[in-house]
Amino acid sequence: MSGVGEADFTDEPGPETVRAVLLRRPDILTGDPETLQALGLALRPDARVVEFGPAALARVSETARLESEARARLEAVARANFAAQAQTREAVVDLLDAADAADLALRLDEIARARFGLQAGALGLEGPATPDGWRRLPDGGVDPVLDDGANLLLGFRATALGLFGDEAPFIRSMALARLDLPAGPGLLGFGSGDPEGFTPDMGPELVAFMARVAERMARRLMDAEPAGDA
Repeated sequence: MSGVGEADFTDEPGPETVRAVLLRRPDILTGDPETLQALGLALRPDARVVEFGPAALARVSETARLESEARARLEAVARANFAAQAQTREAVVDLLDAADAADLALRLDEIARARFGLQAGALGLEGPATPDGWRRLPDGGVDPVLDDGANLLLGFRATALGLFGDEAPFIRSMALARLDLPAGPGLLGFGSGDPEGFTPDMGPELVAFMARVAERMARRLMDAEPAGDA
């Protein structure tokens, strides 16, 4: 054999070349049941028609299932986002109706439980004098909880459990936000009984927004209260 007739596979034939060959010689494929089976195809005995075999149909079915699940996940996320937006609007209205700083703390806790399904919501303030319903935080207590001057924390921080009072033993994850108030640094906290309720990889937008609303309301209400009532 001097090489005459030997196939040269240094360059693989392109799709157009393979297609042209099969069009000229369909028997290469239709006459090879093993190749058809490997491709998940079958040749109907009553016609020169190649149809999907069980393996190919299974692949198509699996692709359809995955696409359906992906659509269902997208729809679920959209519904959850819509529900969260509606709950947030209602929560803001509740906070805006607070009569005083104590009522603000009460409403935040009710919002956390009733609207967001959490274990507790709480407000804290550094210093010896705090409004009723607010947790007194030690001087300089906010910065160590949030780390490096951050404004938000999502996850778990044992040193912040005192913010939740009697609910502290049931808190497994939390969202904390800094409050900048005239009376001193403060904290807003949402506590969840689910360890995955708040995690560092979650988006902080909702918590940050609620914190800004609570901060503005607290500023207005505290300014309106007589100094001796604080």
